[in-house]
Amino acid sequence: MQNDTYKTARIEEALSRTDYPGRGIIIGRSPDGSKAMTAYFIMGRSDNSKNRVFREEGDDVVIYPYDYSRVEDPSLIIYSPVRRYENSLIVTNGNQTDTIYDHLASGKDFREALRTRAFEPDRPNWTPRISGILKFTDPELKGEFTYEMSILKSVDSEGTGCARYFYEYPSVPGLGHFIHTYEQNGDPIPTFRGEPERVSMPEDLETFSRMVWESLDEGKKISMYATVIDLKTGVRESELINKNI
Repeated sequence: MQNDTYKTARIEEALSRTDYPGRGIIIGRSPDGSKAMTAYFIMGRSDNSKNRVFREEGDDVVIYPYDYSRVEDPSLIIYSPVRRYENSLIVTNGNQTDTIYDHLASGKDFREALRTRAFEPDRPNWTPRISGILKFTDPELKGEFTYEMSILKSVDSEGTGCARYFYEYPSVPGLGHFIHTYEQNGDPIPTFRGEPERVSMPEDLETFSRMVWESLDEGKKISMYATVIDLKTGVRESELINKNI
C-alpha cells in the first residue's frame, strides 16, 4: 500500500486545487540545498481588497493602497507582510508581522508573539492569521536555517475563541511547506484545514515566482513577492509582481 504521508505536490498542483486560497505563504529549500526560498501572495474579492500593491523598502515589503481615494477600511489590508530582524525573516498575512518583530527585539520568540494575537475580526469569515519565520544560523542570512509556520483560527462559526497551531521544520533540499487562509471560495469563506501542505521546491527565483503567480486565479490575484537567499553568501534575490501596476 502506498504511503502518502511524505508525498509532495508541485506548487502548481497545490494551487490548482482551489480558485481562492486567499493569502498564502510558501517556505522551503532549493533541490540542490544551496538556497532558502519563500513567497507570499494575496488575493481578493472586494474592491477594498483588490486596491493594493506591494512595495519593497530595504529588507522589508509593505502593502499600500493602489488608489488612496478608494480606500474603505485600511485596518486589515495595509500591513508589512515581510520584515527582517537580525538572522530572521518574518512572513505573515497581517500586522502580526510587527508583533513578531517586536517580540524578537525584546528577546522573546515567534510563538510567544502569536499567543498574543488571534484571527481577524471580519465576521463571518474570521480570516485566519497565517505566519512564517525563517531562522538562519548567521546574522547575514546565510548558513543553515530552520523555519516555523503558524495559523490562528476561530474554533467555531461564532468566533468564540482562537485555536493556535504551530509547525516547526528543518530545511530539507527540495522540500517546502505551503499554508493559506482559505480552503476554497464561499460565503462565508471556509477556513484552511489541516497541516501546511508539502510541496516540491524549484531551483531558482524565476521558476518559483512564475509557478506561484501563473497558478493564481486571474480575476482574484493581486500581488506576490518571492525571495531566494544564497546560503553561502547571504545574497538575496527577489521578485515582486503587482497586478495593479
